Amino acid sequence: MSYESSESVREDSNIKNGSDNHLIDVPPASLEDIETYPILSRPMIPLLASCFLIYLVATTTGFDGSLMSSIYTQEDYLREFNLDADSSTSTGIIFSIYNIGQIVGALFCPFIDWKGRKNVIIFGCLGVVVGAVITAVSKNIGTLLAGRFILSFFTTLANTAAPLYVTEIAAPKARARIAGCYNTLWYCGAIIAAFTAYGANLHHSGSSLSFRLPLGIQAVCPGIVFIFGWFIPESPRWLVGVGRLDEARQVIVNYHCNGNMDHPLVDFEMAGMEASFEGKSLQNSFRLLDPRPLFKNRNSYRSCLVIIIAFFGQFSGNNCASYYLPTMLTKIGMTSVTTNVLMNAVYSIVAWMASIVGAFAHERIGRRKMLMFSTITAALALTGLAISTARYNAIPTKAASQSALAFIYLFGIFFSFAFTPVQVIYACEVASNPMRSRSMIIFNITAGIAQFINQFATPTAMKNISYWFYVFYVFWDLFECVVIYFFFVETKSRTLEEMDEIFLAKNPRKVSVGNYEDENDDSKKFLQYRNNAVTSISHIFSKSKVEEKVSEAV
Repeated sequence: MSYESSESVREDSNIKNGSDNHLIDVPPASLEDIETYPILSRPMIPLLASCFLIYLVATTTGFDGSLMSSIYTQEDYLREFNLDADSSTSTGIIFSIYNIGQIVGALFCPFIDWKGRKNVIIFGCLGVVVGAVITAVSKNIGTLLAGRFILSFFTTLANTAAPLYVTEIAAPKARARIAGCYNTLWYCGAIIAAFTAYGANLHHSGSSLSFRLPLGIQAVCPGIVFIFGWFIPESPRWLVGVGRLDEARQVIVNYHCNGNMDHPLVDFEMAGMEASFEGKSLQNSFRLLDPRPLFKNRNSYRSCLVIIIAFFGQFSGNNCASYYLPTMLTKIGMTSVTTNVLMNAVYSIVAWMASIVGAFAHERIGRRKMLMFSTITAALALTGLAISTARYNAIPTKAASQSALAFIYLFGIFFSFAFTPVQVIYACEVASNPMRSRSMIIFNITAGIAQFINQFATPTAMKNISYWFYVFYVFWDLFECVVIYFFFVETKSRTLEEMDEIFLAKNPRKVSVGNYEDENDDSKKFLQYRNNAVTSISHIFSKSKVEEKVSEAV
């Protein structure tokens, strides 16, 4: 749609007052002008129920991280598979095969655009169930590796489609809280895994059930999603992307507007979605495999942010605490396997609480400020951990051990407060509607590479350089804070379609925080054109609605 044509459509859609005509009010130009239902009100129950079911998908990654952290030092597990807990060629490869499956699975993410968010979530959860069963019954290292690869492959598909789904289906004003809560269920999975492993080790020590039982329980949450996932609606933005406009409108009516077809939010949302897909479609399955559009024009800025947030989210010291917490505890004198498994469970609970607080805070504080706060405070916690561990190595005292444990928990709190709720939703927010699933390909590949490096190198690094490994992350986290300050755009209080306007600016980061000093008249005109295009489409919807009512009256 050209600028001129958008203006002509706008003129045509203005129906003047008269005996045979009706006046169509201009749809609200801002989301703030529209009254919506509170997030915890009764009309929002169907939406919240659908999203809560999808939240269970997030438990799969947290379950695996906490589970492997809990069982890799257990004698029954090590004896069964003839492994060495401190070896990067045994324990490291079992952890890292998960990341290889994640990278391979990321290459199949275009199915999310081809077959839809909902179908890929259901199919992915079925694969996770199969992978969990294989790992639970494995009798040798080869079968265990195969099971973990299958588990990771399908977890990647489901966990890529799921945050897209909750981000795209969430009501605009509630998106930050609804979508932000998704990744907090990572810790819910971690808690279930940790306490399951703790109980199994406590009551079945000396038997393979001590590790096979928690491996099998890994299938429960994805199994629930597979059973009930058929009853949830599809993402309205995907429906618009494949040309199923009536279905998309009905989803908005039913899940955002309490069944009210005449609610102004319906036209507002549909107008923005249609404008964002102007000249584009998700129906061409072969085009979805082409990554080149991700790095063309202004999409390159968006893609770089997706890559950076994916890497930072897995390479800030958090993977050490997630997968190798027992090793960290052993370094400060806590050698009891049962105690370490229990400490792992408590760590997950504390971090989960922090992530929930963050999920409800980042719309008020802003994504950028929260991420910068998290990196700075995480660096301070790691500094304290390095000093406490060094003191314990020099003079093993209870005070040094307890202070190190406190700093481990503080790191979990600070990191989880921002990164857990923000990292996935931020990647979805900065990606455009047509490019969102392809952006998640590079998100998952980048995250997989970061995790692979961490998990394969961490056992050797902890063994050879001890607390200096924490010092490395201190400086890396401070570097992350600098990058976030200068390059990350702010996404709070904007619809997904409004982010298109931000990235059209000469300096998106400055414009996102209200600084327009680098902008020129051309960019302002283009932004005005985009607003006019959305308004004109809103008029078309309104005109069509009036014509339908007139027709029904006749």
